[in-house]
Amino acid sequence: MPYDQQALCESRKIGERIGLDENVTYDKVANITVVTPSNITSSLFLCGSKVTPIVLGIGFATYGLFKNDYRSLHTASGLVESTIITGIFSQTFKRISGRQEPHVAMETGNPGGKWSPFPGLDEYEDDPTNYSSFSSGHIMTATAALYVITGNYPEYKWIKPLGIAIIIALGFQMAQSNIHWYSDYPLSLVMGYIIGKNIAKSKFVSQNSKNGKTGKYSFKFNAKKIDGINTIGTTLTF
Repeated sequence: MPYDQQALCESRKIGERIGLDENVTYDKVANITVVTPSNITSSLFLCGSKVTPIVLGIGFATYGLFKNDYRSLHTASGLVESTIITGIFSQTFKRISGRQEPHVAMETGNPGGKWSPFPGLDEYEDDPTNYSSFSSGHIMTATAALYVITGNYPEYKWIKPLGIAIIIALGFQMAQSNIHWYSDYPLSLVMGYIIGKNIAKSKFVSQNSKNGKTGKYSFKFNAKKIDGINTIGTTLTF
């Protein structure tokens, strides 16, 4: 992408001016490498981690079980579902596109990142940073989680602007840290929106104010292969 490299360089300059660290900090917990929120950069990066919607889901589930609150339980299951689905889609896009992450592209002299579509399984596993930039799983995960929550709690108007602000900050943080290119984000935002909205609407109750009847609708996003052709669509049952 022609302006990606320039945009990242300018983002790092802004990051330096406002005091953002360039690097995300990691630590070992039970022999597993995890992000530690030791600075603002790492804390923002955690906002798009799959750990965040899982932790939020545990919170909603705990409240729902104690209060017998269906909406809270549905939000909890939706957050877990969105985490799984965004993980599948983001990994699929990464393994199809094979785009270098910015820090690797800079080290190898490939401004904008080299694209190596359909890298081999061994190649990808041996050096994922050389192929895993597009699309952003963090942005997709955070966007889907936001729309799962806002879909279940539409009366809380402050949730959406707060969530959007966090996603914007997350996107800037990953760019100034040379983790993602800005052009990695649009597809992730669209997919996160579609996934989150459809999960939130998968089981909702509508009230007919005129006759007092309630109806339950199931609205689902589908992706499957028909006669050898990959298709996507939606299903509405009532």
